[in-house]
Amino acid sequence: MPGVSVSGGVSNLSFSFRGNESVREAMHSVFLYHAIAAGMDMGIVNAGQLVVYDEIPPLLKQLCEEVILNRNNTNNEATEALIRYADEVKSDAKVQVRDEAWRQWSVEQRLTHALVNGITDYIDLDTEEARQKYPKPLDIIEGPLMDGMNVVGDLFGSGKMFLPQVVKSARVMKKSVAYLTPFIEAEKKESTQAPKVLLATVKGDVHDIGKNIVGVVLACNGYQIIDLGVMVPANKILDEAIHHQVDIIGLSGLITPSLDEMVHVASEMKRRDFQIPLLIGGATTSRMHTAVKIEPNYPHGVIHVLDASRSVTIVSDLLNQGKMPLLQQIQQEYTNLRDDFQKKNASKQYRSLQDARNHAASLTFNQQTLHKPLQTGVFEFNDFSLEEISAFIDWTPFFITWEMHGRFPEILNDQIVGTEAARLYADAQEMLADIVQNNSLQAKGVIGIWPAQRVGTDDVEVLDHDQKIRLHFLRQQTLKADGQPNYCLSDFIAADQPDYMGAFAVSIHGIEPHIARYEAEHDDYRKIMLQALADRLAEAFAECLHQKVRREIWAYAPDEQFTSDDLIREKYQGIRPAPGYPACPDHTEKETLFKLLNARSVAGIQLTESLAMYPASSVCGWYFAHPESKYFGLGKITDEQVQDYAARRNKPIDEMRKWLNPVLA
Repeated sequence: MPGVSVSGGVSNLSFSFRGNESVREAMHSVFLYHAIAAGMDMGIVNAGQLVVYDEIPPLLKQLCEEVILNRNNTNNEATEALIRYADEVKSDAKVQVRDEAWRQWSVEQRLTHALVNGITDYIDLDTEEARQKYPKPLDIIEGPLMDGMNVVGDLFGSGKMFLPQVVKSARVMKKSVAYLTPFIEAEKKESTQAPKVLLATVKGDVHDIGKNIVGVVLACNGYQIIDLGVMVPANKILDEAIHHQVDIIGLSGLITPSLDEMVHVASEMKRRDFQIPLLIGGATTSRMHTAVKIEPNYPHGVIHVLDASRSVTIVSDLLNQGKMPLLQQIQQEYTNLRDDFQKKNASKQYRSLQDARNHAASLTFNQQTLHKPLQTGVFEFNDFSLEEISAFIDWTPFFITWEMHGRFPEILNDQIVGTEAARLYADAQEMLADIVQNNSLQAKGVIGIWPAQRVGTDDVEVLDHDQKIRLHFLRQQTLKADGQPNYCLSDFIAADQPDYMGAFAVSIHGIEPHIARYEAEHDDYRKIMLQALADRLAEAFAECLHQKVRREIWAYAPDEQFTSDDLIREKYQGIRPAPGYPACPDHTEKETLFKLLNARSVAGIQLTESLAMYPASSVCGWYFAHPESKYFGLGKITDEQVQDYAARRNKPIDEMRKWLNPVLA
């Protein structure tokens, strides 16, 4: 029937053999092998439990095909034969027998098998055997190793492998290349002439997990990666791009000032007459921002890349005959996005700043909502228990880092990614246990609680050792329906009664020597795993101290009892918004927060010129305790408020405009 697509729940096919994974995996692969060729468009299957069709044992493959294709099944002979086979091979699920039959294959097949399955045990041995077989070491890289990585790339692109598996494959590839490198250098030969992609986290930004993942995925697909690291200024990015004669530049950033730095890089590429495409990625980036702010500054292709899995297709298209169609398509999309943005912006209504202040949230401040802390002042937490922190980890973002989307713990049983998610989680637990046992990372934190009072409508003064320190906040200005307030964080502090607010800064230290060791071992998997765990520990540390504040220090909720899931869902009273985020987007207020806490000395956190925190696994923010305090997005603000804010801050308007650029109306 032309035009009709075919979809099936493939796992239903083998449901009677549940518990016997070897038979189920073979049945799925056999069915998909034939069904896809016959026109099947989509299937629901656990891709983490798919065996490669050609790697199915011959007898099992024959039995599966006889049943699935209904061959030799008179009087159910084929069915009975498969059942007998399944009964014979079924074993205790707790006993894992290592299949070493692949060690008898050709060296090319062994290298591909090791790459696909992430096996490093024999890679030096097999690489040496290949070196004895091939005329030149470079022939191995460009031959069997690249053939194996092409298989990995195809499996990843078709959804049969997931990011953690691909990173493990990259580890195998890097170890093999490292083994061959001395022999290549001895012959004074150039490395492979694969296309080159330069990656860098822009000036002032220290976050690079996403960039590292993109680099690994692209390397697994045959591209040479020049990774400049973090905090890279525009001139170095462009100088290195020229020096290495790269084909594509990729920029990464997490904090909002990085968005303007990317605009600057694009403008410099135009000024210096670059002709190569520019890729944009990172947590704060978006297609809209790329279309509105970056793409107009560079005419030779600016493309926002959502995640690592999409980078391969985009890079491939940009480096072959698909370049012009892709760039024309992207250019049209971005033109449409800019038009939509301008229309929406033109139609959106904003209150004047005074009108917005007249519609401030009206909260009740009385004995029920105001709580005098048991203790005030600054409290230091040096080398805090990692074991205690670990109990507060929210694992869902950990899987998102690895581009495995689903809520924890349900993701561990997900039909598609469950098996690989469970393996990833087990590896993470093993590394985390080692970190805790050996105290290989250190948690440093500091919190402060001070008397506070709202001043005017949008500012708050805290009393620190008889010195009044003023904090400056911004107010929503979007025109809202009647009864809906225009929030500002200052609304949560009383103006005419004794009130309090707090701040915190936490960090995970000691990651650098371990990262250096993993890099020396060509182990991207463990490197990225450690970075992801350090980030989770920093967030968990913030959650842990916030609970300590609510229960013991401020003690406005001494009897609260919440499960881990309740904490993740933020069911507790109070909020901890962070400078640079939607409710208070001005990163420069971190300087005041750090001064109040002496965070540089106590927590060992440094601020870059763009006010990113280093170590990268660091979190800071404010504490508000009012029962009606809530998180909100500031949305767009008007230039009127920027001018008012600059006056309140006693700062030049252009400086404030620069820091607030992402939220300007």
